[in-house]
Amino acid sequence: MFMATTAKIDVKENGILGSLRGFFKDILELEDIRAILVPQHLPMKDMVMPTLVTDPNHLNGVDPLAPAFALNAAKIAARLTRKPMGAKVAAVLRPCEIRAFVELVKLKQGRTDEVILIGMDCLGALQNKDYFQLVEHKAAESTVAFYESVLGGKSTETEGVDLAPACKACEYPVAENADILIGLHGMDIGHSLLVQSQTEAGDHILKQMNLAATDAPRARQDAIGAVIKQRTQYRDEMFARTREATNSLEKMSSYFATCVNCYNCRVACPVCYCKECVFVTDVFNHDPSQYLQWANRKGIIKMPTDTLFYHITRLAHMSTACVGCGQCSNACPNDIPVMELFRTIAQDTQKAFDYQAGRSLEEEPPLSVFREDEFSEVVGI
Repeated sequence: MFMATTAKIDVKENGILGSLRGFFKDILELEDIRAILVPQHLPMKDMVMPTLVTDPNHLNGVDPLAPAFALNAAKIAARLTRKPMGAKVAAVLRPCEIRAFVELVKLKQGRTDEVILIGMDCLGALQNKDYFQLVEHKAAESTVAFYESVLGGKSTETEGVDLAPACKACEYPVAENADILIGLHGMDIGHSLLVQSQTEAGDHILKQMNLAATDAPRARQDAIGAVIKQRTQYRDEMFARTREATNSLEKMSSYFATCVNCYNCRVACPVCYCKECVFVTDVFNHDPSQYLQWANRKGIIKMPTDTLFYHITRLAHMSTACVGCGQCSNACPNDIPVMELFRTIAQDTQKAFDYQAGRSLEEEPPLSVFREDEFSEVVGI
């Protein structure tokens, strides 16, 4: 029977980031691990992006605590694991990235055989434009100010900039499907961080690292519960506002009035996985005469066309797999609250199927299986 290993990462004089970099360096130096996928500061604009590192000497810019979330790295993890590599890779991901990766594995877009998932308690992140405003060439200082404020219970705001709505509404701050979990909530971060194996593969890695054993403090569950309560309240208020703003075709049209069909939301979505989207095929490459016919019918049509149809189609396609990461809104050039609507619909869709995206590799995706006894009130059987 699997018994989890619970240990601690000592926070030394170089602080949390230095201690985490040392921990990841030790993992990369293990014989089992050939590379590590980890968020790291890049010299260009101080942005934090996923990097694939094979040389431990190139981990000096690692910063998984930065409130930066440029993209959901689940697609990158899937790309790295979709075919055998012949070696194991460790991947440091946010909880929503791990849940999206789980969905992609179930959709045959990735594999778990050669990856060790390392999840950290998620403190949330800013939208890209807000993060650029915050850092202004003081990236390390902004990260420290952020996690000290959030973990100290002061505020999720840093220098007047608050978390992205997706993060404020996320009720999953802990990575439940990680092989190794790094805990922050409820910890005395000036002294140590919690590290715990959640699978046999993760346990095998931790037992090679000679970390001091410990127990999770009682304050940890209370701290996690407080975060979930606060975020759930915000989420439910967001759902109510969004339902009111989109409860008719006219309101929905207004909601997406500034959509320009750039399809950024589709590209940014980690679980929108089709190799070819129907909206970039000849099906929607209308003849010029068609536009004139539509315009003649009403005297006026909005250009570009099909914007509302595009979003409704995407909702129908992937609301069962939406993990609420918010990258759709992050990528929108016109600041349309795409995430709010997709999460609202996804909540209802997943509840109808008694399904939670990314909860378990064992749960088959809705619509991929037939259950004779479901939705009898709809089909009348």
